Amino acid sequence: MSLSIIGFFTIIIIVALLISGRVSPLVAMVIPPIVAALIAGFNFDEVGEFFSSGLSSVMNVAVMFIFAIIFFGIMQDVGLFEPLINKMITLSKGNIIVVAVITVLIAVVAQLDGSGASTFLITIPALLPLYLRLRMNPYLLLLLIAGSAAVVNMVPWGGPLGRVASVLEVDVTELWYPLITIQIIGVVLMLALAVFLGFREKKRILKQYGTLDFTNDDHAITQGVVSSEVDTSLQRPKLLWINAIITVLVIGILVAGILPAGLAFLIGVAIALPINYRTPKDQMARVQAHAPNALTMASIIIAAGLFLGILNGTGMLTAIANNAVNILPSFLLSYLHIIIGVLGVPFDLLLSTDAYYFALFPVVEQIGLSFDIDSLSTGYAMIIGNIVGTFVSPLAPAVWLALGLSGLEMGKHLRYSFFWMWGLSITLLFIAVALGIIAI
Repeated sequence: MSLSIIGFFTIIIIVALLISGRVSPLVAMVIPPIVAALIAGFNFDEVGEFFSSGLSSVMNVAVMFIFAIIFFGIMQDVGLFEPLINKMITLSKGNIIVVAVITVLIAVVAQLDGSGASTFLITIPALLPLYLRLRMNPYLLLLLIAGSAAVVNMVPWGGPLGRVASVLEVDVTELWYPLITIQIIGVVLMLALAVFLGFREKKRILKQYGTLDFTNDDHAITQGVVSSEVDTSLQRPKLLWINAIITVLVIGILVAGILPAGLAFLIGVAIALPINYRTPKDQMARVQAHAPNALTMASIIIAAGLFLGILNGTGMLTAIANNAVNILPSFLLSYLHIIIGVLGVPFDLLLSTDAYYFALFPVVEQIGLSFDIDSLSTGYAMIIGNIVGTFVSPLAPAVWLALGLSGLEMGKHLRYSFFWMWGLSITLLFIAVALGIIAI
């Protein structure tokens, strides 16, 4: 029990620090887990081993961060997204609600490959400048993408269903069929949420700026902020189609899995630089301009690797999962799968995906069987309850990628999105119960 208590309080402290914004994520995810490991009786040699293990699990993500941010930064410099922004403004006529709805639809399509990272890489660079141009809150963009992508992530090739299928030893496609209805309802609810939050955003913008007409605004959007000055010498309007082809090829390679994501973006940077900027000095100037953002996010990912390495290596995550069910009174155990489902999104802040499905799920399933709750009902309750919160969790590397691409903060993302995602999760869970997908 001591390991689970230490692990629980460590995660609570880290989440509290992230939400408070009093320290950088680097500090929040390095100091508490090291102190926790030492309190739990592990020595510095073991902490070093945990770091090495955690680092190996996130290194590919860190490398992808560095070159993805540099690549999209270069594409921003050359003006690749300006025609797209202007076209989307024309089509939406600057309508805040239409933009919010379009965000959900684009995220749904982008997530069909089952990769949260590629969804953020496709959607954020294209939509963030539009949000900033229209003075929309960029955290709304993150919320709508995160919720839509999480609902679609119930596909068989997404991680959660594969984990549950492997534990239950069932066919993942058959496991998916009853969830299709929930996915459709989830997308409809996300569209309704987009409309509601769009209206709310419209009122905020009118109150703050007194107008909604920013379509002819001559302010430029650079690195996630609105600036009145832009270096037009960096733009390459005559090379628009070449840069578009390079971007499509890089994202296509990423989605198809032909090359590791980091390598795909590294090659993209290496091709884009000499095409757009002729001299080595100009090329390195573009790398140096975007290196601070890239390295900042890579350092946070490495810190997250230490965090996860310690929690996994010490056994804290497994202990939390195994002891989570022991705190409930016995008369509630027959509803344990529903209770865990309702708490699924908060569990996203406490447990990694593997700990949730490989450690907690088997325990809940066995307890459910003793009360004649079939394993599939337990699986569906835990999937629906948890999956919606995937992209608001500090334990999900794709979330840090989204924050790096948008220049936003984890604490503010949690404050803005958490309760909306939790509400969506609980709503879908009880809809599944009403439809008979989950037995009680």
